[in-house]
Amino acid sequence: MAILDNRINQRIEDKDTRVSVGIELPFGRQPGTGDGYFTSTKTTIDAIKNNIKTLLLTEKGERLFQPNLGMNLRRFLFEQTTENTEIEIENDIVSTFEKWLPFVQLNDIRIDIGNQDKNQIKIGIDFNVVNIPTELQSVGVVLE
Repeated sequence: MAILDNRINQRIEDKDTRVSVGIELPFGRQPGTGDGYFTSTKTTIDAIKNNIKTLLLTEKGERLFQPNLGMNLRRFLFEQTTENTEIEIENDIVSTFEKWLPFVQLNDIRIDIGNQDKNQIKIGIDFNVVNIPTELQSVGVVLE
């Protein structure tokens, strides 16, 4: 049974480097590491960054047995952008993170829609883990 850790300001420490936390994205093989077939992440923060990228890049209905996982951000790629487009994307990100990654606190969401390339959306997110408000992290994705 899972136990909820309610301690506040507890630093995430991945002390044992022999233990893998998640799978590194994109999938790749790193022979000779002894971690298994796929390259693994060794820290919790790296695993959370991979989870954020995966959530942003997954379309709803794409994941079997989890039809509500994802964001449908690709629908904005070839649409006309209006003043409300960035607000709609930001609201979608906030509500999706509240559901699927409730332990991530969003601090800043930067959205760049096609200034250089008209069919591209760049999203940058500054975040921290809820239990550790002082450690700011960032991740970015590009939808093409």
